[in-house]
Amino acid sequence: MRLAPTITFLLLAMSATFAADQDKPRVTATAGGAEMALIPAGSFTMGSVHGDDDARPPHKVFVDAFWMDRTEVTQGQFDKLQLSNPSHFEGDKLPAEQVTWAQAARFCNARSKAGKLEPCYDEDTGACDFGKNGYRLPTEAEWEYAARAGSEAEYAFGGDARQLAAHAWFAGNAQKKTHPVAQKKPNAWGLFDMHGNVAEWCNDGYAADAYAKSSDKNPRGPATGKLYCIRGGAWNSSTEAARIFVRAGENPGFSDACLHRDAIGFRCVRKADAK
Repeated sequence: MRLAPTITFLLLAMSATFAADQDKPRVTATAGGAEMALIPAGSFTMGSVHGDDDARPPHKVFVDAFWMDRTEVTQGQFDKLQLSNPSHFEGDKLPAEQVTWAQAARFCNARSKAGKLEPCYDEDTGACDFGKNGYRLPTEAEWEYAARAGSEAEYAFGGDARQLAAHAWFAGNAQKKTHPVAQKKPNAWGLFDMHGNVAEWCNDGYAADAYAKSSDKNPRGPATGKLYCIRGGAWNSSTEAARIFVRAGENPGFSDACLHRDAIGFRCVRKADAK
């Protein structure tokens, strides 16, 4: 039986609308008002043959679904939780920076308690319980998977570094300072500033040879170490340093810091439930 042209058109329109809705990132507002995007489970190639030795070998990784902050944690969020703001560049909508790894973990716990969730971090040892439902720092694999948002290129938007200014605050346009979050284009999963503004702490300790030993499912770096992983470009990054696979190790307490302290911040993640 042939469908009338009008019915056929309506069915095609409904199908297109459904497909478009499926492509939109799922977003939720947290108790403190910050938005998180649902990062779907999936596989990707972590690292790159175009990176330094610590970004090799590229390897296939599977990551479970999780929620991630759409923006870097802001100074306004610190103020809401009545936590001391360590930042150099001051402003409620600016990313928090000069944040040590331990301060970021304590923020995650305070945010969890405020949202009536289970804190993930032991505040005496810094150990993370991934089974808890509260906030924590992302693993390196989670960070890169979310930043790529399906891209296999050097940037989430492709391989053309000339487009970076539309997506990030970096050395070429930041005027030597941070900027309010969410001013540049987000990636395909609705995440802002993954290539710039401030570099971001990960939960993992840093090991230059981690990729050669990596698990292929939900890999985690060392639980402790002298250095912890930093990912993502910052306001003072070159186009090369803002590439999605670039890794760095930083002293978690900033003693003998290699990077500018006011170029280091973070964002939070939390696990997704079975649904």
